[in-house]
Amino acid sequence: MKGIYILTILIDKSIAVKVGAMGKIFFTQGFYAYVGSAQNSLEKRLNRHFKKAAKRKFWHIDYLLTEKHVNTVKAFFKDAEKSEECITAQRLGEIGVPVEGFGCSDCNCKSHLFMFSDRHLLENACLKLGFKPLALSCQ
Repeated sequence: MKGIYILTILIDKSIAVKVGAMGKIFFTQGFYAYVGSAQNSLEKRLNRHFKKAAKRKFWHIDYLLTEKHVNTVKAFFKDAEKSEECITAQRLGEIGVPVEGFGCSDCNCKSHLFMFSDRHLLENACLKLGFKPLALSCQ
């Protein structure tokens, strides 16, 4: 399966994280949505994001997800082309607060990571954008 996905992430304590060349970023405690794409193996990519084990860091999100106070809560997906990834990020940016420059070094988006005031607002936004919850979730 291929497509785009939205990870719902809980940061249970405000933390500062060194994110590759971006340097140190401060993350406030709360719920976040990360938009990504996997045009070859969606399940494999999402399984990678759910694993807490040490892994080679390819993407900005890898730096965040390996932190102690950060947990991937749920994943949503949509069968779509890569171009839909940026459209989704722009739509989420209308609702959530963007973490400037995160996850978008290969496009012109403001961000691909957004903070939300509450989990239900985040999940409802995913559903309204046509995403489906994926069974990998660990609620």
